[in-house]
Amino acid sequence: MERIGGQTMVLYADLLERLEAFEAVRSIASLPGEFTTKIIKEHTYHYFQAVLPGGRRQIYLGPDSEEIRRLIEARQAGGRDVRADETMLQRLAAQIMAGGVSPIQPEMARIITRLADSGVFRVGGVLVGTVAFKVLGTHLGVAWGGLTHMTQDVDLASDNRIAIAVPDLKADVPAAIESLQMGFFPVPRLSLKEPSTSYAIRGKTLRVDLLTPARRGVRAPVFIRRLNAAAEPLKYLDYLIEEPMYAVMLAGSPCLVKVPQPARFALHKLIVSQERDPTAAAKKKKDILQADALLTLLREDRPGDIRLAWEALARRGSTWVKKVETACKEAAIPMPVTLIK
Repeated sequence: MERIGGQTMVLYADLLERLEAFEAVRSIASLPGEFTTKIIKEHTYHYFQAVLPGGRRQIYLGPDSEEIRRLIEARQAGGRDVRADETMLQRLAAQIMAGGVSPIQPEMARIITRLADSGVFRVGGVLVGTVAFKVLGTHLGVAWGGLTHMTQDVDLASDNRIAIAVPDLKADVPAAIESLQMGFFPVPRLSLKEPSTSYAIRGKTLRVDLLTPARRGVRAPVFIRRLNAAAEPLKYLDYLIEEPMYAVMLAGSPCLVKVPQPARFALHKLIVSQERDPTAAAKKKKDILQADALLTLLREDRPGDIRLAWEALARRGSTWVKKVETACKEAAIPMPVTLIK
């Protein structure tokens, strides 16, 4: 892995802040209501007081900043579309890419952007898998090089029990995918009685997979009402997508996405490596390499993240800890707990 230059990371931080402000205002663009502020410990925070059928709801927009104030003023004036900021965001992304940061492949970026536009990240969706690993690398200030081995899978996870700021807000994943007009079709499952949880294109390796945490006794696909789609239940996924964070998916038109906390991503990869079938040796190796790379970086830059992620994992029981121990022993890498002592 290679460190991204300091000036390029300053541009990234600026892009992330602008995208967060843009998304905060866009998320309430069609709702009736008014803006309000709160002062907490001498700091100002902005909210939107939405008027919904069930009553009034407060939606958090973010701490006071010039960007938030500017977008609020634009919404109040009613004469400016927030999409006018696209050119500026694209210019920032181009500067970051000129600094040596490689973008997400165009077709995959187009899919993820359309999903974001449909609201999936506002209603609890989290980008996982190798795309998330690449996004996390840029967010943390490194280029992974050959560690990404980019697949053509877009993995989107969501917990069916997540509470969101606007309960009536929904995203329609099948409609968003169909609107791309790229030839996606629902992939049939072995049991024709079960709904599809994946979408693919004939003759291509592009694929969108919907995932959700497995619950005791549930193996069949779970319908996620907020996404209007079914998702494949997977063990250990609840830990991965708990407390996700926003980051930038770098592309010609950059996009704000939700990804797992990097330390949780690393520890989850170690656990998943122990769940792989013996025929999936290549995937198991990739799990270990990505986990080791993230933990090495976090040990240098953000050791507290490892501690918090490890404590959260250890609270889930000895089985979780044992799987991490086994993975580390097999790969001859240090146990995460030793990196924070």
